[in-house]
Amino acid sequence: MNVRAAMFRARSYTPLPLLVLVLIMADPSPASLAAGGFITLAGESIRLWAVGYAGSATRTRHVGASVLITNGPYAYVRNPIYDGNFILSLGLCIMAWAWMPYMLLVFVLAFGIQYGLIVSLEEAHLRAAFPVEYGRYAAHVPRFLPNIRPYPYTSTLPFDLRDAFRSDRRTFQSIFAVSLAIAVRWYLKQ
Repeated sequence: MNVRAAMFRARSYTPLPLLVLVLIMADPSPASLAAGGFITLAGESIRLWAVGYAGSATRTRHVGASVLITNGPYAYVRNPIYDGNFILSLGLCIMAWAWMPYMLLVFVLAFGIQYGLIVSLEEAHLRAAFPVEYGRYAAHVPRFLPNIRPYPYTSTLPFDLRDAFRSDRRTFQSIFAVSLAIAVRWYLKQ
């Protein structure tokens, strides 16, 4: 069994144990709620920008791509959706303020392992599907930390905000549910 493929298929569910732990240990304050909420919104904004170009193809359970997206946020970083996931999840951890600062270390390690495996699988697929084009793209655009200057050979895929909202509705629901649970924890400790 390919661990990377299994991790890719389960990527929506693998964060759940850590999320439950964060919610159990939550010790939020007005400051953590505000700061974490702002960071969460920033992360979701990055996701929305990326999904507006990638569309619902990001919701599959199998690695695949019919086209290489190199415009929009993909002109600056190869994995903007995962960057957005990292930032919004970090925001939720900060909102909860559970076992800080140690939870941040656990979060970064778990996220790094999961997405390291997923990205290596996706990159192998892209290198096979678009050998020349992806090779040039990967040589110019970093994996996780964005460039200041955009990739010069961008694709021409349109941005579709309506499709992005439609595709990301489960993410919105999850953010709302977790944020509400954290806010209830804060309210109950008053």
